[in-house]
Amino acid sequence: MTRRALLATSLSVTALALLSGLPAHAAGNEIRIAHIYSKTGPLEAYGKQTAVGFQMGLDYATGGTMTVAGKKLVVIEKDDQGKPDQGKSLLAAAYGDDKADIAVGPTSSGVALAMLPVAEEYKKILLVEPAVADSITGDKWNKYIFRTGRNSSQDAISNAVAMDKAGTLIATLAQDYAFGRDGVKAFKDALKNAKIVHEEYLPQTTTDFTAGIQRVVDALKDKPGRKIVEVIWAGGTPPYNALAAQELAKRYGIEVSSGGNILPAMAAYKAFPGMEGATYYYFGIPKNPVNEWLVANHYKQFKNPPDFFTAGGMSAAIAVVEALKKTGGDTATNKLIATMEGMSFESPKGKMSFRKEDHQAMQSMYHFKIKVDPAFAWGVPELVREIKPDEMSVPIRNKR
Repeated sequence: MTRRALLATSLSVTALALLSGLPAHAAGNEIRIAHIYSKTGPLEAYGKQTAVGFQMGLDYATGGTMTVAGKKLVVIEKDDQGKPDQGKSLLAAAYGDDKADIAVGPTSSGVALAMLPVAEEYKKILLVEPAVADSITGDKWNKYIFRTGRNSSQDAISNAVAMDKAGTLIATLAQDYAFGRDGVKAFKDALKNAKIVHEEYLPQTTTDFTAGIQRVVDALKDKPGRKIVEVIWAGGTPPYNALAAQELAKRYGIEVSSGGNILPAMAAYKAFPGMEGATYYYFGIPKNPVNEWLVANHYKQFKNPPDFFTAGGMSAAIAVVEALKKTGGDTATNKLIATMEGMSFESPKGKMSFRKEDHQAMQSMYHFKIKVDPAFAWGVPELVREIKPDEMSVPIRNKR
């Protein structure tokens, strides 16, 4: 080929790359990953942890090279602000304008539900982390959706372990949106012996819990047997301090129960020594090489332990890299789907596996009891026992 022909070929490649919205050097040499999460908004703390964990996970899974099969991993971060319409438009822009090969996120269940049809429209994978609502891998699911985050049923079934006993009466206190309502529904479905006597739903932005707590107390206080308030809450101002101020155990014999949470929120757990529940992750519980790496490197970089959603972000990154390694860097959607269905991978929680039927990652949960230790600013969830995936009959709720 003559020099003039070579130059013409080079210019043609450059033109095609520019037309596709990619820099010339990226044509075939990059794998573009959009990470859409709440950099700001009511779930900002969760989103930022996920972003840290995702970057650490890419570093871990690629051995620090940030490449798979000779292709550079490029992460495009976008802030959905916790707004469904914003998340929907950002995902469309990521697939369409940014030419993202795969997307990860979001933080909020409400945002995730708005994004699901976009993945189907563009025929590109959306790996959901950490949005929890059952409907994401349930009746709103489509084949382009995978999830490394736990779902409401996994939360609910594991939390039911601590309280599903005959004669136990429970009132739920939850947020009035997809996360709270799906969580309560899954929790109710998981109970076989205990009975729900009241469901209290409050706006996500609630800061004054007086009226809501009073309705919960009125539903339980005169009842016989064990009485529990089950709290299902994410972000914003959690109700734990308000519940502690009411001294429910002392005044009415009412216990408080909840799942795990981020460390700042668990500071309020110190008011509930002995409280039982189940958690998705606490840095001191899982014993495996991935978690040891995460804890050690997080302390090294940030001088504090990884939190609830840091582990989730790392799990999502490892899943992405493992899938790409198996395809040899091929980002064709159908090939990725075929690869990821049934795929197992190691995470800070140990082995996770994507269920073929709904692409939900099956994973362990941890039954805990809160211990108050002066050395920690939060209530410490001490492991009672690991609840393994095969112990949880997690429903398949999609219409596949």
